[in-house]
Amino acid sequence: MKFIKNNIASKILTLLMIPAFLLSCKSKTENKDSIEMPIETEIQKEASVSDFQISLAQWSLHKSFFGASIQDWDLFRKQLKEDPESVLKGVLDPMDFPAIAAGYGINSIELVNTFYYNKADDQAFLNTFKQNCEDAGVSVGLIMCDGLGNLGDADADARMKAVENHYKWVDAAKFLGAHSIRVNAAGQGTAEELAITAADGLSKLGAYGASKGINIIVENHGGFSSNGKWLSGVMEAVGMDNVGTLPDFGNFCIERSEVRCEHAYDRYQGMKELMPFAKGVSAKSNAFDANGDETQSDFLRIMKIVKKSGFKGYVGIEYEGRELSEDDGIKATKALLERVFKAIEE
Repeated sequence: MKFIKNNIASKILTLLMIPAFLLSCKSKTENKDSIEMPIETEIQKEASVSDFQISLAQWSLHKSFFGASIQDWDLFRKQLKEDPESVLKGVLDPMDFPAIAAGYGINSIELVNTFYYNKADDQAFLNTFKQNCEDAGVSVGLIMCDGLGNLGDADADARMKAVENHYKWVDAAKFLGAHSIRVNAAGQGTAEELAITAADGLSKLGAYGASKGINIIVENHGGFSSNGKWLSGVMEAVGMDNVGTLPDFGNFCIERSEVRCEHAYDRYQGMKELMPFAKGVSAKSNAFDANGDETQSDFLRIMKIVKKSGFKGYVGIEYEGRELSEDDGIKATKALLERVFKAIEE
């Protein structure tokens, strides 16, 4: 496996200074019945000093983990299915992510399954990764799941297969102490047709998640799901306590060409529509101005929407820009969130 090869290694050395009070990966829930309640409420109670705390989405470092593999996304997807280990060509090792996050002073992480695509039911891997979390003093908040099939597939058999493909990630989330897995409401057909099939797939997966005490949360992630009204309607149709949303500040492009977004939904309206169902929040960042503000999203305006909704808990850094390095982008997003948190609490 490839470990740290550049100056990011220096951050990991700061682990020696990480306070002992940081969270562990262990879940704080206890079995009460055969069907366990989602642990989101307990996770959110941990925000004792502030209504909001910062987590780090692993995608913020995807270039450092994947390296040259992402120069051709079609080839990447093929290799991911055939030989998942082969796509890890970057300067960082995904196994080190807990330590890397701790180096930024962040104690909660959001994993992405594509970095561990064939590891969900690998107990040796899970044991090692959980130990890495405990050693670093961080908790796993959620696991973002992609490449497992369409939960809104028009074909009922294919849709059920996609549901079942997520089961092992629900189990992995439970073992690692996470509160949720993030999924996609994707499929074929018109907006009305997909709303029906997506609600069906999410309901079936939601039932399995509830049996494990895990939330199933949908991100606005392109297509109809980036329409806040559409996705909130799907949530209402599902109507399950452990099925909700992961509103992303920036993922409101409904239709994209090769060079730009051709049809975008209003992000502020979308956040208002998705926050009533939110069990997490993703702070997407791309570029910053001279004042340190994100140029595409008004973080202060969005966080006021988040606060007004009553949400309390972790807001995940997801830097995806090109102007700054991933390292600097994470730092800039963290600084902005800290400034915004302070502003809305005054």
